[in-house]
Amino acid sequence: MKCPFCTHIEDKVIDSRLSQDGCVTRRRRECLGCTKRYTTYERVEDLLPMVVKKDGVRETFDRMKILAGLKKACEKRSVSIEAIEEVVDKLEAYFVGSGEKEIAITDIGEAVMGELKELDDVAYVRFASVYREFRDINEFMKEMKELIGTKGKKTPKKES
Repeated sequence: MKCPFCTHIEDKVIDSRLSQDGCVTRRRRECLGCTKRYTTYERVEDLLPMVVKKDGVRETFDRMKILAGLKKACEKRSVSIEAIEEVVDKLEAYFVGSGEKEIAITDIGEAVMGELKELDDVAYVRFASVYREFRDINEFMKEMKELIGTKGKKTPKKES
C-alpha cells in the first residue's frame, strides 16, 4: 500500500475491523517511512454489471457516481453522510446482487429517486429535476403535486 503522504510503499497494519454488514474491512495503517497513519477500506470485488445509458453506451457500474449524485442532491440539507452511504450500499447490493449483466440507467435513476423520496423531500426534488430533465414549470409542478400527494396532508395539532 502506498502512503498518501510520502508515497513510501511499506506500512504496517495497526488495526482491522469489519463493517456492520461484514462486507468491508477497515484497516488502520502506519507508514514505515514517515510514521503517519491512514485508513484503507477493502471490499470484495464483484463482477459488476454494465450500465446501459440513454444513448446506448455501456459502462461498468460505479457506486461512486451514485454517491456523488446523492451528495449533490443532499447538499446543505440535514442528511448525514452515513445515511447517504447506507443508501449507496443498499442500491449497490441490490443491483450487483441482482445477477443482471446489464442494467438500464433509468432503473438506477428510479431506484435512487425512490430512496431519496424516503430520505429527504428537497433532495428528492433536486435529483428529480436533473434526472427527469423537466422541460418547463408544468412538468416540475406535476412532480411536486405527486410528491405532496404521496406524503399525504398533515393533520393539524389540537391546541390544549
